[in-house]
Amino acid sequence: MCFHSKQSKSGIELQKRFKATLDNPLEFQPQNYINGFDFPETPVIIDETPQIITHYNWGLIPAWAKDEEIKKYTLNAKIETVHEKPSFKNSVNKRCLVIANGYFEWQWLDPKGKNKQKYELCLPDEELFAFAGLYSHWVDKNTGELKNTYTILTTEASPLLAEIHNHNKRMPVVLKRDDETKWLQHEPIEHFAFPYQVDLVARKI
Repeated sequence: MCFHSKQSKSGIELQKRFKATLDNPLEFQPQNYINGFDFPETPVIIDETPQIITHYNWGLIPAWAKDEEIKKYTLNAKIETVHEKPSFKNSVNKRCLVIANGYFEWQWLDPKGKNKQKYELCLPDEELFAFAGLYSHWVDKNTGELKNTYTILTTEASPLLAEIHNHNKRMPVVLKRDDETKWLQHEPIEHFAFPYQVDLVARKI
């Protein structure tokens, strides 16, 4: 799965890497550690405006939701079942790039996970990359507030990730750089399921 990530690069680096412009530079702030369960705003690029880097909240709230409670369960979406799940099936054609330069997983050192080893997964030199994401626009019926939210897709773990994320054996879909545009242009989702993967570097924390 993927509940903890980081995006520690500068706004200028993001704009150069993704050939897009930050819509609100004052809102942008590098983060060395992002906890999904805080439902933070993080930088994304959506399919409708690929030339703009904006900020959405992690934890997808489908348009039909009565309140925000569902976001606790929608930080990730399994790529194998995303078309079937009510939480996600209305968002399968709303694609986004979730910008990061690393994420974190814990390897269980005993059967119950009482002892764990933390790992950081990243590209060489902690280069920027994008998770495959889906997004939603939700309106709070009580306040009229619009919330833009997203989820990160996960797939079966690669051999490296299966060894690290050994209790769940899942991994987020990290897109190959050449495939980021294909993702935004709605190439079939199943094309991005395992064995699709990029070569990540794992280091103990």
